[in-house]
This record gives sequence, C-alpha cells and structure tokens, in this order.
Amino acid sequence: MLKDKMNEPRKKFKIVTDKSARVILPNTLTLIGVCIGLTSINFALNQNFKLAIVAIVCAAIIDGLDGRIARLIKGTSKVGKELDSLTDIISFGVAPAFIMYFWTLNTLGKIGWLISLIYVVCVALRLARFNINTGGEPSWRDNFFQGVPSPAGGILVLSPLVYEQSGLNIFSYNIELITPILFIIVSILLISKIPTYSFKKIVVPRSTTIFLLLGIVLLFGLLLIFPFNVIAIGSLIYLLAIPFSIFHYQKLKKGSLSNKISAEDEPEDML
Repeated sequence: MLKDKMNEPRKKFKIVTDKSARVILPNTLTLIGVCIGLTSINFALNQNFKLAIVAIVCAAIIDGLDGRIARLIKGTSKVGKELDSLTDIISFGVAPAFIMYFWTLNTLGKIGWLISLIYVVCVALRLARFNINTGGEPSWRDNFFQGVPSPAGGILVLSPLVYEQSGLNIFSYNIELITPILFIIVSILLISKIPTYSFKKIVVPRSTTIFLLLGIVLLFGLLLIFPFNVIAIGSLIYLLAIPFSIFHYQKLKKGSLSNKISAEDEPEDML
C-alpha cells in the first residue's frame, strides 16, 4: 500500500487555488496605495512636505507592484483594473495637486486652483483612455505608453518641491513661475499620444542578472540615503528620455510597416 502511494503522481503545488482568493493580495496592495496617497494630503496640510513626497513615491512603488503580482499569481480581475485606476486618480492626480497647491499654487489665488483642476482632469482623461484601450496592437507597442503615465506625472509635478527639499541648489528659479508652467506641460504630456517607455517587457540576459540585482540594490540604497536627490535626478532623466523613446518608437513602427508590406507583397505558393 505504501508502495502504491509512492507511485502516485505528485500534484502540482499551488499557493492559492481559488481565484477569488488570489485577487485579495493585489487588491489589498492597491487599497494600501489609496490610503498612502490620501495620507500624503494630510502631511501637506500639516506642512510636512517631505513626508508627503515620500508617501507619493511609496504609492508609485506599490502601483508598480500590484499589477505585476496580480499577473504572477493569476489574480487579475476587472474590479482590480478599475480599482487601480481610481487609486491612480487619487494618489497621482488629486494628492500631488493638493500638495503643490498647499505649497505654492495657493499664492496664485483662483488661477492656482484652476491649474490644479486642469491637472487632475488630465490625469482622469489619461486613465480613461488607458482603460478603453482594447489592445490588438503589435507586441512591440507594449514597451510604450501613450503619453506620460499618471505615476510619473504625479512625481514630475512635484519636481520643484523635491528639488527644494534635496538641497542641491544647482540653479535658482522662480518657484511661482516654474510650478504652474510645469503643471501645464505635464498635463499636456499626460493626455498626449507621445510614446514613452513603459518598461513592461524588459528582457534581461541571464548573464547580466547579477549586475541588474546589484543596480537595484544600489538604487534603493541611494534612495534611502539621499531620497530627494535621487527623485530629483530621476525626474530629470525621465524627461530627457522622452525624445529617445519617440525616436525608438518611430524606428520600430517603420520596421513593422516594412515587414507588413513585404509580407503582403510575397506571392502565394502555387498548389
């Protein structure tokens, strides 16, 4: 009898078998992101802008993890998708707008409030367009977003505040002038169709995995030691990378069209 049990095929180990249970973890992370985003507004109300920035960055990290975890454990759902979008509106739309309004935009009076409203509306429009995107495009397009994603937009509009908190003081600028201009620029980038890197399908050769892990550890180490410096420099690098993403996108698009035309021009095999 013991021998028969040993000969029985081993069942594959599964962490969670019920899909309704698998969606709990990613959705819980998403809800935590909502709480962190709302808490950042409370920090800004109390003039604690450093913690407000940290809260938004933490919400962005969670936003990058919840979807990947959902796909990893096969816990994706329509509820999770809609919940993620609502979280993005709060954490990267409403919260950054309130933080910057309490910091400097309120000095512009009604104009400052109007600029904040425009930014939040653009975040909502960007997410609405993202949700109705049904796919069906070539796989290479998955490496790009249409416009700047809302987490990046939320951090970009915080850039003047981040720069001030970093203590870099590389150059001086008029905060009351730069902040509303940056809000308008980021709002346009959010609803634009400018291709930006999504970093969804990065293929890392196995031989370079150890260097990638070392780089990630180094990045998080610097983020812990010099958080505002890293965020400020990272925001600048992201903006400088947009022209390269446009050029890369156009190059891939041209190659895809050439391959499609070549395939259509090939004569059919004679039977």
